[in-house]
Amino acid sequence: MSDVTSPLSPLVRRLLTGALAALGTALFWALDLPLPFLFGPMAACLIAALAHVPIKGFGEVSMGARTILGVAVGASITPALFAELPRMMGSVALIPVFIGLIGLVGVPFFRRVWGFDAPTAYYAAMPGGLQDMVIFGTEAGGDPRALSLIHATRVLIIVTLAPIFLTYGYGAALTNPIGAPVTEVPLAELALMVAAAWIGWKGGARVGLFGASILGPLIVTAVLSLSGLIHARPPREAILAAQFFIGCGIGVHFLGVTLRELQRVVAAGVAYVVVLALLAAGFTALATQLGLAGPVETFLAFAPGGQAEMTVLAIVAGADLGFVITHHLTRIVIVIIGAPIVAGIIRRRSRPPG
Repeated sequence: MSDVTSPLSPLVRRLLTGALAALGTALFWALDLPLPFLFGPMAACLIAALAHVPIKGFGEVSMGARTILGVAVGASITPALFAELPRMMGSVALIPVFIGLIGLVGVPFFRRVWGFDAPTAYYAAMPGGLQDMVIFGTEAGGDPRALSLIHATRVLIIVTLAPIFLTYGYGAALTNPIGAPVTEVPLAELALMVAAAWIGWKGGARVGLFGASILGPLIVTAVLSLSGLIHARPPREAILAAQFFIGCGIGVHFLGVTLRELQRVVAAGVAYVVVLALLAAGFTALATQLGLAGPVETFLAFAPGGQAEMTVLAIVAGADLGFVITHHLTRIVIVIIGAPIVAGIIRRRSRPPG
């Protein structure tokens, strides 16, 4: 991701980002808008980025904030969830078909309609994690800047529109308590959550686990939850902090975007969201009609947004968190496993003969 040239130090730029994000949060809170700790920072940082204000992402702090959501999901993995897994298998089985159709439609869309090269077209089409798709796409010879902007656009639009569909399309109130206050969570469990977040994140990164900042803490916390050592999600304050840094991260991704990139790359990302939305709506309707799950859970399970962002929406919508995350993990695993295979095929086809 390109950065703006600024005489300000990284610390000052991050302080500026934090101040703008806090103002955005306060404004959304004062106007009683939904999810002020997510959308306030996101809107403020997006406007600042497009205005070429020298803001800067929070780096490791933002990655650390994502561990909170990993712990939240891990805490929801209980023996009762395992009892529900057979019920989920029908809708989970639709995920590979969903991914296959996305590839069949998305790759030609970027290749033929927008003129991107083959590696960029494939990794732009795949609804995997933003960082993962940029890394894999770059290694395969794709354009990292285009991939980053396209996926940031996908996440931005889906995260913005999903609450509207949930509220007005499905009648879901985004007012579910996100967690108990920190004063009500036993100190021993708080200590275990902090340890699970740190060990899961750093340990996962050391062994090369994809999405280590979320999946590592998720795995460690799930073990603690199944062992009966953790009985609650992270406290409300921690989840609000995670929302804040996720919102900042989405907005900061558009830092330094040029008019040419807006006209081609971002426009391609916006158009592709429409394609993804139609596919997701079709699978949501199919799974709902088959009685595989409730409409809110099904919508969130097939919404091709970021895993962290969908976790936040599932929590505030009061959806079955285990159901939603099982589907997103299946999607991410399929995309990640397929990425190096497809990269090898692309490299072989792009080699000059002889």
